[in-house]
Amino acid sequence: MTNWVELVVFLVLFLVVTVLGFLAARWQRGGHMEHLDEWGLGGRKFGSWVTWFLVGGDLYTAYTFVAVPALLFSSGALGFYALPYTVVLYPLVFLPVLRMWSVSRVHGYVTPADFVRGRYGSSLLALIVAITGIVATMPYIALQLVGLEAVLRTMGINASGILGHLPLLIAFVILAVYTYQSGLRAPALIAFVKDILIYAVILVAVLYLPAKLGGWASIFDSAQAKLSQPSATSGGKPQGSILLTGSNQLQYITLALGSALALFLYPHSVTGVLASRGRAVLKRNMVALPAYSLLLGLLALLGYVAIAAGVKPVTNNATGRPDANTIIPALFDSQFGSLFAGIAFAAIGIGALVPAAIMSIAAANLWTRNVYKEYLHRSATPRQEARQAKLASLVVKFGAVAFILFIDPQFSIDLQLIGGVIILQTLPAVAIALYTRWLHRWALLAGWVVGMTYGMYLLSIIPNPATGRRHFGGSALTLDKLTILGWHPFAGSPVQIYVGFVALVVNLVVAVVVTWLLRAAGVFNGPDQTAPADYHADEGSPRLKPVADAVAGAPGAKVVASE
Repeated sequence: MTNWVELVVFLVLFLVVTVLGFLAARWQRGGHMEHLDEWGLGGRKFGSWVTWFLVGGDLYTAYTFVAVPALLFSSGALGFYALPYTVVLYPLVFLPVLRMWSVSRVHGYVTPADFVRGRYGSSLLALIVAITGIVATMPYIALQLVGLEAVLRTMGINASGILGHLPLLIAFVILAVYTYQSGLRAPALIAFVKDILIYAVILVAVLYLPAKLGGWASIFDSAQAKLSQPSATSGGKPQGSILLTGSNQLQYITLALGSALALFLYPHSVTGVLASRGRAVLKRNMVALPAYSLLLGLLALLGYVAIAAGVKPVTNNATGRPDANTIIPALFDSQFGSLFAGIAFAAIGIGALVPAAIMSIAAANLWTRNVYKEYLHRSATPRQEARQAKLASLVVKFGAVAFILFIDPQFSIDLQLIGGVIILQTLPAVAIALYTRWLHRWALLAGWVVGMTYGMYLLSIIPNPATGRRHFGGSALTLDKLTILGWHPFAGSPVQIYVGFVALVVNLVVAVVVTWLLRAAGVFNGPDQTAPADYHADEGSPRLKPVADAVAGAPGAKVVASE
């Protein structure tokens, strides 16, 4: 049954961000929008506050807000992997993102694949990085829709068939239109509203709900009692535990580290970095962004709060199965009044729009610069590039909607886990290349092929008892299934490990070995467009390539940056 108060509050706040999305086209505008510097990177001039909200809104998504506490609700302590992951993330990327910003501003790079193209003089390697980024991003966008649908379903919009998805389609049509017009400025401006709402909702929830439910001791006792009960999907074993067990500690460590290494390889993360004004802005953000980890930790605990409150997931009328992603929306619906619950639902819903917009823009930039211009239209003007990117962003958005319409959303979740394994295979070509060209470009390709193939094979043998899927059921592999040319080095071990970490190690080993062989044979490693000083250039440096204020030939044109 539809809760009209919640729905009206949700729609009013959604209308506010829609208006902001359209107004953003003129916010901090430096010139004509028909250029990737302006449309796809916001003019490359966002300051500390805008960058903080933009990158935070990009990395901490709607799916994060529903999935992390849902994982604690169903499995317990393993769900806390998101905390060490975000804690170690920022020290790991502090220096690499500075180097990426500098070299990209010097040469006008828009995507990580642009950097690879310039670093190794290899259009093929750049194409591989671009396609990898697009493929890994698509299910990530789809998962934002999963978070948005969980909110709509909790409010009572839970029909089967196409009618059940109609509100989602309308929301994404609106998102597509204002992103097409305003580019990156739209999610950057909306991120302010999203984060303020999220912080307010979570802080109220973690103060009010424990007091209402008997305190944290009672909540943890309830969680342990529920998780210790056996279930059919766990083979008669306990569902989980509020403490890590001997079999999932290695998985916890490798998943946290692998996720940290992967996050800033995603194209949308790089887009947020390249949109900032200078290295000082990025330094301040890498120091301040861990504040979101505090928010994430408080949010994760709501999974245990939901257990203590006796919350049950809402049944998806389209599939007839309970939707685990509705746990937090259902908690807010049952424990708060309709007005506050509506605000909370709007926060999660808006939290889906911000990252979805940034991700679609990043994927569109990859297509435009590293496929369209490199292989289909080498003489494309900045105006043609911008128009191609706008059209590509529409295709990406509606491709993500197709995931929800035609594929079981649970499979989209599994695909996102697979996406992390996929994007990790670009680490040697992107992150390591920021420091050294010792790895040969052909060795990087060989490492990518072997790492990707082995990673996909390992993922294909992982079942998911909860959904009945025999293949691609997750990203946690028991060591006894780990094979090396038919050899089982850990036969009989129940310990689990993150597949992405294993595949990355194999990738690096192959890249190193093949590099030694190619260097011994004297094979040319391609031309390097960059210079050592390029990686340290800062705001105001004469080395920086001018940002396009307008398109060549347009009234008032000043400077055009094209590649």
